[in-house]
Amino acid sequence: MIRIAVANQKGGVGKTTTAINLATALAATGWRVLLVDLDPQGNASTGLGIGQAQRDLSSYELLTGGCTVEEAVVPTRVPRLDLIPATVDLSGAEIELVELPERTHRLDNALASTPPGRWDVCLIDCPPSLGLLTINSLVAAQSILVPLQTEFVALEGLSQLLQTIERIRARFNPELSILGVALTMFDRRNNLSAQVADDVRACLGKVVFETVIPRNVRLSEAPSHGIPALIYDHRCSGSEAYMALARELIARLPKRAAAA
Repeated sequence: MIRIAVANQKGGVGKTTTAINLATALAATGWRVLLVDLDPQGNASTGLGIGQAQRDLSSYELLTGGCTVEEAVVPTRVPRLDLIPATVDLSGAEIELVELPERTHRLDNALASTPPGRWDVCLIDCPPSLGLLTINSLVAAQSILVPLQTEFVALEGLSQLLQTIERIRARFNPELSILGVALTMFDRRNNLSAQVADDVRACLGKVVFETVIPRNVRLSEAPSHGIPALIYDHRCSGSEAYMALARELIARLPKRAAAA
């Protein structure tokens, strides 16, 4: 199972929107997808229509040893897309994990115990921080996808994230790689968006996806209806952009996995 962490320590960059819609797009093209909600806010769970009543077991219990992946997983209304939901209990996990053995490898060990062939790809929606939850995600993942808002302050946060990735490589996960940087909230009417995009591409080159995700009201509306934007309005510019991004993403994944 391919494991991809969707991470950026800065909030409000479209991270959860990216995780939900890429997971939906991959499922729509035939992939069996597991989405792990590791953000205490639980926005990925809400955005997929999984209410609190359906979150008896969550990523909190998974990390603290209270359940297995098979026990925590919840099917979504999207065919071939399953979810491990999050609850507010996860906010206390940062403290509890400090006392647990292999505190940085809890998610990695849990995912390693899943039945072979159950899912083709796992996306991990990380919290907007660089604490133990995100570290668990980066240790468990083979690669990282970084949603980056096309605003100047986002560039400063990117350098912090890159430093964290290097530390994770050095101490825990030498195989961790950057799968790609996805430029989000792009406003074509704003010269700053284009300037930031140019700066990021000049700095990171081909790591940056060609597809940019525009500012789009339908992307913002979809979570309130509990469905991905790709289902809420598949013809809006945001949905079309995420489908294009998914095609780029698939092209970067191992070919043997794509054929599974």
